[in-house]
Amino acid sequence: MTRLLAILYLITLNCFSQSNLMETYNLMPWPKSIQENNQRFIIDENLTVSIDGKNQKRVQHGVTSFLRRLSNRSGVFINEGFAVPLSNNQQASIQITYKKSAELIIQDDESYQLDINSNKVTLVANTDVGAIRGLETLLQLLTNTNSEYYLPGVSISDAPRFVWRGLMIDVSRHFHPIDVIKRNLDAMASVKMNVFHWHLTDDQGFRIESKTYPKLHELASDRLYYTQEQIKDIVEYASILGIRVIPEFDVPGHATAILTAYPELGSKPGATYKIERYAGVFDPTLDPTKEDVYVFLENLFTEIAPLFPDSYFHIGGDENEGKHWDANEHIQQFKKEHNLATNHDLQTYFNIRLEKILKKLDKKLVGWDEIMTPNMPKTAIIHSWRGEHEGLAKGGTLIEAAKKGYNTILSNGFYIDRMESVVKHYQTEPIGDVQLTEDERNRILGGEVTMWSELVTPLTIDSRIWPRTAAIAERLWSQKDITDVDKMLKRLEVINYRLEEVGITHIRNKGVILRNLSNNQDISGLEILSNVCEPLKIYSRNEGGTEYKTYSPFTLFADACNVDANDALKFKKAVTNYTESPNEAHKSDIITLLEAWSKNHKAFQKIDKSPKIAPLESLSFNLSESAKFLLKLSQKEKLSKNDIKSFKSRIETLKQPFADVELVIVNDMEKLFEALK
Repeated sequence: MTRLLAILYLITLNCFSQSNLMETYNLMPWPKSIQENNQRFIIDENLTVSIDGKNQKRVQHGVTSFLRRLSNRSGVFINEGFAVPLSNNQQASIQITYKKSAELIIQDDESYQLDINSNKVTLVANTDVGAIRGLETLLQLLTNTNSEYYLPGVSISDAPRFVWRGLMIDVSRHFHPIDVIKRNLDAMASVKMNVFHWHLTDDQGFRIESKTYPKLHELASDRLYYTQEQIKDIVEYASILGIRVIPEFDVPGHATAILTAYPELGSKPGATYKIERYAGVFDPTLDPTKEDVYVFLENLFTEIAPLFPDSYFHIGGDENEGKHWDANEHIQQFKKEHNLATNHDLQTYFNIRLEKILKKLDKKLVGWDEIMTPNMPKTAIIHSWRGEHEGLAKGGTLIEAAKKGYNTILSNGFYIDRMESVVKHYQTEPIGDVQLTEDERNRILGGEVTMWSELVTPLTIDSRIWPRTAAIAERLWSQKDITDVDKMLKRLEVINYRLEEVGITHIRNKGVILRNLSNNQDISGLEILSNVCEPLKIYSRNEGGTEYKTYSPFTLFADACNVDANDALKFKKAVTNYTESPNEAHKSDIITLLEAWSKNHKAFQKIDKSPKIAPLESLSFNLSESAKFLLKLSQKEKLSKNDIKSFKSRIETLKQPFADVELVIVNDMEKLFEALK
């Protein structure tokens, strides 16, 4: 009993220590273990980096990137801009050692050990990927005083909790050029993500060159597609960053683009198809009873698979309602002849045929969780995406898949296109308190962030992915007990602006959109509004999928706004603090924000109006008037019953959507009113 108490004491002490360190270091993902030694490694012009390991391409790239970013952050003119050769006479100040080159498979070891002392930094890893993960941590540690930049003396032992930490980008609904993909790969690497899931085909476009079936990119892409050379370039670029690339060709549903090129493969006899311009789930589906469909897919996959060295190949398999199957007499007869009672059984038949095709190509099938039917081979990976919103139990399908013997990955809870708060995503715990055997736990490989692009373009995609994805990256890398939301938000604030360093445009493009809205007038009135507004959530912005087409304008006020609006978060915290402890200091924080909002309508009125801005007039006016009322109330000015009635009326107005955004401070304004009255 005494020994058990001692162990519990040490665990508690370590947790307390790690929590305190989160106040000091802006690391994300948070490492497995960190200990301080009260030393400092000073950054000066004599800093050098050496590499001891074979096949140095990844680490050489990582070191060069590290040195450029270190120099740019610190302003130090470092004499050696690249890794220096190993020398018996002189040791480098930062020494990197690793044993082998990673194969970019799920069994890769990404662990590393980092030790910083006053005269030397050592980074030791089993693989080159582990080494470049450690370099990102080292860069995040950079600190400064008034007179110098330094790396604090720490020892860090780190390794990921999950082996699959991915980001899916849909390039079908809106095409995203090579530079968009590369900058997001750089951002992924900066927070230790290791899988890029490339959703290349859907109803709105087929986005990859096919030399075997050229009509696919000629007729079904609007001439917006990647050449095979560009695909190879991205795969190589990702490999250097330690990121695997997994393609997705979504079949048998979501097939409008494929059928636009080859309508004879469809389930509706005699039909012609056009690339879909709206969002949603559509009827066009490949015909699983036609042998020509399997010949087509085998030829296509045989051509495409070598472009992607990874062992896994995603076939989609989701959201097939089977309407064209139900209406096709031949398909219904086929089902009877093959004892296929339901459309799920028919799709399983289709999926098994695909699994065999992919197996011949040395690929393992991945599919959305609809593919998990009784006869589906256990070699498939189940991509769990459905949850309560889709009518399933809260836990979704992840645990079910693991218990049934499938390897599985989670996206339920990580759908960032739903425009929900980073806190909700961060609190999505993949396993929770479910009791699993060791084998079942090992089958849960990790998770993926999903960026569906119905409402995003190259101008806005970064602001929809980041910074929330950095917090999800921590959920998938860090230990299960790293859950403190306030400390995460504090660290994320720093990581957020550091993402600009690798090319992410999420901060600066907001100004681009607002200047476009105002015709390059003073945007301060719009900016203040955007800091308390958020886009409508959970697909209500484009309800029914028909408000926007793929070529509609995505340069509107809603596109400038983002989740977790800055001033809204500040106001929520200030109101909470005041209601819990109503003192003058807390009231002062509230008054600062109320004063800015009360004056903002004057700034808004100075903008020459246009049809793009006119819908915001009521929002701006009612926000300013409501803020004026709360200011008077906070200063204990006398207010009439009519004043109170007018305030409540304005609050009801402000609860309504404006131009596809919602004012997210309304509830806190009501809460403040109750506290002040």
